[in-house]
Amino acid sequence: MNAVKRFLALSLSFFLTLCAPFAVNASPAPATEPGSDPDLKLYAQSAVLMDADSGRILYEKDGQKILPMASTTKIMTCILALECGNPEDYCLASSYAASMPKVKLGISPDEYYKLGDLLYSLMLESHNDAAVVIAEHIAGSTEGFADMMNQKARDIGCNDTFFITPNGLDATATAGDGTVKAHSTTAADLARIMSYCITASPKKEEFLAITRTPSYAFESYREKDGSMIPGGRTFHCNNHNAFLSMMDGALSGKTGFTGSAGYCYVGALRRDERTFVVALLACGWPNNKTYKWSDTRTLMNYGLENFEYHHLSEAAVDENDLKPLKVLNGQTDTLHADAYTDVKIDRGEDTDISLLLRKDEKIEVELQIEQQLNAPVSAGIQVGSIKYLAGGEVYKVEYIVAADDIPAIDFLWCLKQILGRYIL
Repeated sequence: MNAVKRFLALSLSFFLTLCAPFAVNASPAPATEPGSDPDLKLYAQSAVLMDADSGRILYEKDGQKILPMASTTKIMTCILALECGNPEDYCLASSYAASMPKVKLGISPDEYYKLGDLLYSLMLESHNDAAVVIAEHIAGSTEGFADMMNQKARDIGCNDTFFITPNGLDATATAGDGTVKAHSTTAADLARIMSYCITASPKKEEFLAITRTPSYAFESYREKDGSMIPGGRTFHCNNHNAFLSMMDGALSGKTGFTGSAGYCYVGALRRDERTFVVALLACGWPNNKTYKWSDTRTLMNYGLENFEYHHLSEAAVDENDLKPLKVLNGQTDTLHADAYTDVKIDRGEDTDISLLLRKDEKIEVELQIEQQLNAPVSAGIQVGSIKYLAGGEVYKVEYIVAADDIPAIDFLWCLKQILGRYIL
């Protein structure tokens, strides 16, 4: 009997060891991050829901985790091409571009394509060779274009993003600080890039028009006698962003997949003057292609059901409630009187800012002001500040300034007071 038990135990151990590699690749069950909404279950390893207009993160699950992002990269490729290129330019296809793996347009070396046509190939079908043709046309090389991508990312506040390829294929390279990095981003940065593309870029309308187009046809070109003529090949692209037909108000989006990144997605929705962006990284592996749509719908609905606009002016400090400040050693009209200066609020250029707040959130105000001042005091000097916060993050600062000039007591003032009191 003991021999039988030992045999069964050894057999079970061997079976578990044999199955372990397969268990690692199994798709995880939906999980929530500690501290996140207990009813919001997501498949993605990293996810962010963002207010596109303010850049405020409304919900995140490991949103700062650095991960590969696959073809969601192409939203940066597209917006840079729109901002730095001319859609009517003819782009020459290189042999390197033609060597890109699927998904690909199937370009041939020395063919020409209009830049505007390639942007539809890039965003509707996610063609990897089209991305390289675009990058080489704009910057001369994919390395030069990656430098442009990284600079743009820094310009819009994406400090955890490192671009290497224009198409999102997995890659590593040496960064400026000498470290070896992978082509990667965070869900928070990816949401910021999409928010820029649809709200802040001077080419936002062109970006939206491309990414919302259901289908598009174009042709190749070749050079003859110094002119461009049709190259004899035509292409047809269909938009594979299923989210556009999933929810009312769907604006834009881009899918992505590599073996390292898993399924990724970034999408935008506008409804009732609210614009939400969802970014998902590592949202399952084959055969979990639909997880990204489930997570996107979950996050968008969470935003629509729980957030509404509030204005910072709702919590504005009334200037009339601020008391004058005592000025030590300050000149007054009469001897032995205390000097005071009135204060006023410099509200800056922004008349008001709107933020999407959860129903149980409120705008917080932190007021800091000096208790007293030392003469001399000049009108306009800062004596305090008013910070307007939501979720612990500062969204606006107003400054409290002195309203009056208060000179310091000096010999001439003392002499004048004495003469006025005892002689004049």
